[in-house]
Amino acid sequence: MSDPLEPLKKPLGPSTMSVHGGEPRRKLAYSLTTPIVQTATYTWASSQEVKDHFDGKLDERIEYGRYGNPTQRIAESKLAALEGAGDCLLFASGMGAMTTALLALLSRGTHVVVTDDSYRRTRQFLNGMLPRYGVEVSTVPAGDYDALVDAIKPTTRVLVSESPTNPYNRILDLERFAAIGRKHRVKTVIDATFATPYNARPLEWGVDLVMHSATKYLGGHNDLLAGAVLGSRDLVGGIRALQATTGATVDPFAAYLLVRGLKTFALRMERQNTNAQALAEFLAAHPRVSAVHYAGLPSHPGHDVAKKQMRGFGGVVSFEVRGDLDTASRVVDACTIPYIAASLGGVESLIEQPAIMSFYELTTEERLEIGIKDNLIRYAVGIEDADDLMADLAQALDRAFGD
Repeated sequence: MSDPLEPLKKPLGPSTMSVHGGEPRRKLAYSLTTPIVQTATYTWASSQEVKDHFDGKLDERIEYGRYGNPTQRIAESKLAALEGAGDCLLFASGMGAMTTALLALLSRGTHVVVTDDSYRRTRQFLNGMLPRYGVEVSTVPAGDYDALVDAIKPTTRVLVSESPTNPYNRILDLERFAAIGRKHRVKTVIDATFATPYNARPLEWGVDLVMHSATKYLGGHNDLLAGAVLGSRDLVGGIRALQATTGATVDPFAAYLLVRGLKTFALRMERQNTNAQALAEFLAAHPRVSAVHYAGLPSHPGHDVAKKQMRGFGGVVSFEVRGDLDTASRVVDACTIPYIAASLGGVESLIEQPAIMSFYELTTEERLEIGIKDNLIRYAVGIEDADDLMADLAQALDRAFGD
């Protein structure tokens, strides 16, 4: 469909794009909001119309719910506009997006390289499942670009990484990563869930495919599950063809909630960036905190690269308290504003202790081997007032240490 904002020559700001980008000016039934087309099947006026559809003459028609939905397509168009992508494909979850994309790009006898701090479920899929189907996987240290190059083989088809990473907010040099992929003629895939298209647009740095868990910042209200893959029309088209078979499609109502959430996306990200920066600076100066992992701090090893390629540094602050597992638990339990929960990116602040939540199934030795310390806390900042969040965390630290 044509973009109603196309006549405007000046690039639009992120809030304007969040509200209007990707949506037709005139919608079904003259509705202001994008309607929910809650249907699993579609009807045809005649047999000729069916033939015209399969001959590619009817761009807007859909054959069956597994192949798409009008509400879904509006959400995809809006995300593509925000990301600056040629195309976007939505899924039922972020992992649905990642696994389907990788299955579309890989086959028996091929090889993939992943950095060791990529999302743990992505690494589990790569290292635990794909080798069963004849795909070879190599894992390299994050930030070691020489190791990344050395791991590439003639059979390598994909490089997978993430930026910022979870939970340490490590920053990947997107330009360097993309250049390695181009030089060796392999596709580059970035999970940019923590960054969002507000803070970084990896495609602009030469990355081939971007993944998002739309459940997080894009939806923004902790009330939907969805995932997205974005890139060129050709690349996304190949993944779309596989999705039609695997069936990891998004529900129309979830797509509607995503469109609604995106209306305030830029406003929320601006606030969450500001809140997280304030919280990180507060924690960095606190005597009960031994380390803060946030790219907005000059002390963060990825700060200079982040400044170059990001508008803001995101809404997740991870920190280590001066104590043990029980000390960190007392800090978490003493907070009164954030909820204890595993997710992130919504309007409510969330807090968790990775050692006993996200990585609970691992032994202590396994956790420590991958850097998940007992005293580590992850704080996913919401849109509350920063002063309230800092005051709450200050009293929680006092109570946990018996002050």
